[in-house]
Amino acid sequence: VQLQASGGGLVQAGGSLRLSCLASGDTFVTSTTAWFRQAPGKTREFVVSRRRGGSINYASSVKGRFTISRDNVKNTMYLQMNSLKPEDTAVYFCAASHSSLISSAVADTNEYDYWGQGTLVTVSS
Repeated sequence: VQLQASGGGLVQAGGSLRLSCLASGDTFVTSTTAWFRQAPGKTREFVVSRRRGGSINYASSVKGRFTISRDNVKNTMYLQMNSLKPEDTAVYFCAASHSSLISSAVADTNEYDYWGQGTLVTVSS
């Protein structure tokens, strides 16, 4: 499975961006997909996950502002980000796991088998 993230850029606080993650290869082997982010000097942070079947978990810091979705025909996962804040500035990564992860496990980077290359989001104040 290969993942390719795109859509990052520079946006003012309060603005919106939509990230995309195109999956190729044996995508049927993945059961959970997710977005993580990593700000400069910080560890990689969970943003949102979606389990095959529809169960979604959001980090509290983005709940109500970010929305995960997918287009199965295009094999693409999206992250719609609204009301962006400077603290959302980070490199955003998409990830996929073979496992159908339970809620307590979705934030653990070790649970994911595949990672995209990351796309930079910069939110100016």
